[in-house]
Amino acid sequence: MPLQICILETDILRPELIDQYTGYGRMFEQLFAKQPVPAEFKVYNVVEGHYPPDSEYYDAYLVTGSKADSFGDDPWIQTLKRYLLERYKRGDKLLGICFGHQLLALLLGGKAERASQGWGVGTHEYRIAEQPGWMQPSLDQLTLLVSHQDQVTHLPENARVIASSDFCPHAAYAIGDQVLCFQGHPEFVSDYSQAILDLRREIFSEPVYRRGVESLARPHQGTTVAEWMMRFVELGRSKAA
Repeated sequence: MPLQICILETDILRPELIDQYTGYGRMFEQLFAKQPVPAEFKVYNVVEGHYPPDSEYYDAYLVTGSKADSFGDDPWIQTLKRYLLERYKRGDKLLGICFGHQLLALLLGGKAERASQGWGVGTHEYRIAEQPGWMQPSLDQLTLLVSHQDQVTHLPENARVIASSDFCPHAAYAIGDQVLCFQGHPEFVSDYSQAILDLRREIFSEPVYRRGVESLARPHQGTTVAEWMMRFVELGRSKAA
């Protein structure tokens, strides 16, 4: 039976991008279709107040990226935090990407804030800190497309680092077999990264913009991360069986 994944979409794309890319939920559906673990997905946009009914069962809940600050006080962010904390207390699997990675760290006792390093854009490379069984295929280094000015600066007490770099020390972390989060965007494609670099060019310094654009020529391993996430979720199902 395919894994059942609830995607909690935490953004609405800019009007210039919607026709081509639809939204982060759709990007994740396209990404996960490229990896081998069978899974089905349902998307709920929490910015608009949409959540799954209690009668629906999911093997995991994935929190997407967003242009919003994870430490913001927007009402929809506060509602999402309460929802995720309840899910965590129930023992549900939680996956976080960028905003989701930061929000879950905050919610579970860590800290996220504006990074002194400034904007991370383009393709970034990370060192792999450990190789749990679900990280198949295995890698010594990981490359992902990124777009963030915030970072997790302190992990929750019971979290362990999975991937890091000098620029982003907490680039990926896990909490037991329940929470798995990445700062980078496995769902991004190079064309989308180029589009948001161009749209935000005025807020970057020219060297940051140029380095970001030039880095897009490098390969990235989002599909591998998608497989890791599904194997992480699959592991929980096999233990419960």
